[in-house]
Amino acid sequence: MGKVYRTVGLIGVPTDIGAGTRGAGMGPEALRVAGLAQAFERQGLVVHDTGNLSGPGNPWLPPVHGYRHLDEVVQWNRSLHEAVRAQLQAQRMPIVLGGDHCLAIGSVSAVARHCTEQGRPLGVFWLDAHTDFNTAALTPSGNLHGMPVACLCGFGPDALVHLEGQGPALEPSQLRMIGIRSVDPGERQFVHQAGLDVYDMRSIDELGMRGVMQAALAQLPAEAHLHVSFDVDFLDPEIAPGVGTTVRGGPTWREAQLCMEMLADTGRVGSLDIMELNPALDIHNRTAEVAVELVESLFGKSTLVRQT
Repeated sequence: MGKVYRTVGLIGVPTDIGAGTRGAGMGPEALRVAGLAQAFERQGLVVHDTGNLSGPGNPWLPPVHGYRHLDEVVQWNRSLHEAVRAQLQAQRMPIVLGGDHCLAIGSVSAVARHCTEQGRPLGVFWLDAHTDFNTAALTPSGNLHGMPVACLCGFGPDALVHLEGQGPALEPSQLRMIGIRSVDPGERQFVHQAGLDVYDMRSIDELGMRGVMQAALAQLPAEAHLHVSFDVDFLDPEIAPGVGTTVRGGPTWREAQLCMEMLADTGRVGSLDIMELNPALDIHNRTAEVAVELVESLFGKSTLVRQT
């Protein structure tokens, strides 16, 4: 069993710099309004809210050499990398309030660096409708929120692949992708070639969420630090409409709860991203409230006291 954190550090990252739809930059405040800090406190955690990072505005320009807003994306991710490392060094669990999913390059690379320094293995659970394994050659949009996994695994612009002087942050074997149901044609083949461990919605339909999570957790070292990168579009849009890239047929409320509860049962969740919440597309902050309820389950809320 690895380190158990009793204090969480909230890091707001108010930008939609990597997205194709404006609005995710309002996500951090929507999560705060929905009671995220209070949810952590109910689970016995001390909350340290660091406020919001600052960075360049969104110029809303077309792609250059296959990437939209690359310089700005690099700046935001460097700031987030530094902020996540600071929370880990202060013995706090970093909780990143996005913002769009390109920001996972900064958060995951910081966690990976920390785990390397501590001599601890890392497992990353990518809860998402998309694999986010695109490259400039595979996507015409150039939106970097579709490329973070590729960048983390070494396929992308040098400034992101080698963020803060590191090499690629992850090996594909460290990733577990849950809830996938939208993959671009070229990306599909690239995912296969890289050997990513992907549990798509067909897997969940056939095995059930319990079977999928058992399989995903089975090969991880007992002492692994688990980082959860939770894109809110992981959820079915019937329960979570406030995202810019909705895809029908996602996990139900109970399936998502079980996913979070089984991660909580490991006692090894050490860092979290909450990404792509877009209040401009939401209904009365409903999606933020759903996200907060699921995060509370990720940190121990359950109907009964259970032996783990």
